[in-house]
Amino acid sequence: MQTTLKSSVGFTGIGLHSGRPVRMVVHPASAEYGIWFRRTDITDRDNLIPARWDAVLPSQLCTLLANGDGAEVSTVEHLMAALAGCGIHNALVEVDGPEIPIMDGSAAPFVAAFLARGLQRLGAPARALRILSPVEVRQGAAWARLSPADTLEIDFHIKFDDSAIGQQEKWLNMANGAFVRELCDSRTFCRQRDVDAMRAGGLARGGSLANAVVFEGDKVVNPGGLRHKDEPVRHKMLDALGDLALSGAPVLGRYEGHRAGHALTNRLLRALFARPEAYRMEVCDAEMAARLPGIGVARSDLPAAA
Repeated sequence: MQTTLKSSVGFTGIGLHSGRPVRMVVHPASAEYGIWFRRTDITDRDNLIPARWDAVLPSQLCTLLANGDGAEVSTVEHLMAALAGCGIHNALVEVDGPEIPIMDGSAAPFVAAFLARGLQRLGAPARALRILSPVEVRQGAAWARLSPADTLEIDFHIKFDDSAIGQQEKWLNMANGAFVRELCDSRTFCRQRDVDAMRAGGLARGGSLANAVVFEGDKVVNPGGLRHKDEPVRHKMLDALGDLALSGAPVLGRYEGHRAGHALTNRLLRALFARPEAYRMEVCDAEMAARLPGIGVARSDLPAAA
């Protein structure tokens, strides 16, 4: 069955790029509503923005959505991952500015609040996007691929010159709350030289050690260190789930990412939907529904850091 929240839940945090306070409220929504964003600070034009792959605009460092009237909301990937990872199919997200609050740089604050509030089953069956044949996109040394599988699998590889990150890879079957247990508390990360460059370019004004892991050579700058020894690749998997959620339904297929990012995952979805023979939207029976992310997840699945 499709699900939503039992009641609204609010968040206040800093915008990563603006450095300004952001207020956000996630409201329950009816069956078949999907996920939508509403810019409450915009009153002179359409302020509803769909959480959909074809609403994504090119952007640095994050996923940016826009509607036809130019209303935008950015940094949606961690929230989208939390919604998908908790199995929430329908919600209205109201936000009073152009970006989602960065919180601690992970999806854990959102997940913890959603599970504390509780989920409500709705009177409509869940649907899933089944991958029928492989689709792949490449850009230089980076590539991303979707291929058939009976559940959502994410297989990610990263490689950085910084020895504190190095080469990392991880595979997960995302069924039965794996996102909440394994990925949701993994924070966004960057190198110290990236921080310096972003600040010089007027970006990431709200970035700090409170909402990102910073590496410099063979060192982790954050006093508390890492939450997982492979936290960077886990965060990349978190981002991938959030970006895949913009397909509009849980994915039944294997996602592979090699040095991939937000833009490449969106290109992959565009390539998929350009090939109708490569996918099929299916109504989930009980067996299929049991394999979707978020089914059966409980607050006890949350990592200690959350």
